[in-house]
Amino acid sequence: MLPEPMRDPVFFAIPFFLLLLTLEWLAARKLESIEEPETGAPRPAAGAHWARDSITSVSMGFVSIFTTAVWKTLALLGYAALYVYVAPWHLSAGQWYTWVIAILGVDLIYYAYHRGAHRIRLLWATHQAHHSSQYFNFATALRQKWNDSVKILMWLPLPLLGLPPWMIFFSWSLNLIYQFWIHTERIDKLPRWFEFVFNTPSHHRVHHGMDKIYLDKNYGGIVIIWDRLFGSFQPEVFRPHYGLTKQVDTFNIWKLQTYEYVAIARDFRRAKRLRDRLGYVFGPPGWQPRVTAATDDKTPLVTSG
Repeated sequence: MLPEPMRDPVFFAIPFFLLLLTLEWLAARKLESIEEPETGAPRPAAGAHWARDSITSVSMGFVSIFTTAVWKTLALLGYAALYVYVAPWHLSAGQWYTWVIAILGVDLIYYAYHRGAHRIRLLWATHQAHHSSQYFNFATALRQKWNDSVKILMWLPLPLLGLPPWMIFFSWSLNLIYQFWIHTERIDKLPRWFEFVFNTPSHHRVHHGMDKIYLDKNYGGIVIIWDRLFGSFQPEVFRPHYGLTKQVDTFNIWKLQTYEYVAIARDFRRAKRLRDRLGYVFGPPGWQPRVTAATDDKTPLVTSG
């Protein structure tokens, strides 16, 4: 048995996740497909579920419970060593400001990690599975990644600040629990003061949108203030199209988790120059090397990506 402070609140929240998912799913059965006004192409009705897609999301979520437990166990060893032997002071869990530092610290670093995961292809490979659904509902919230290694490394400053490791993990879980309810189309915009401070379903629908105006926006976890401060905020102006810019047509959860790693390895092997290989790994998703057309001295340089 884990000591009480180390018990993960996400575990106790799972029944509520499944209850809300079931209620949303039952309500969505009454919805019918609608047509996209511009093209006439069918789109899922707002808040709809497709059984295969939702089952895929839930399956990935259940696997992530075990993978996250492994990553947290490894992180505990490192965090505890930094907290005990390196941190210049230890903050008391009995003080209110320690909780403020922990919750906002986890959220700020989550923002930094999340933004990097959309702009660095190697990190995107760990995160893209969460965006692979063309539906946006409570099941999508459970479509979690299995590789938390980068996130764990990003939070190394927190034990150095003197935060107890169990408090970091608890704040991490609160962050994850909060983000469950914002994965829905059944909640419209909330009061302006709430929309200004906190991440909401409206803000997170933008984040999952594949439309050009919505790409790489609204990275916040609990609060949206970081996006407003650092220039990545975008309000919802129309209902987004969801999924990846290049959709992956599979329900195989292993392929959904690993196909971007495979694509990176393929591009890396194919590249001839070191700079191109590094670009494929550490450049943004979709990065392409420069191509020089050299038929004569007057041929201009053509770039892509």
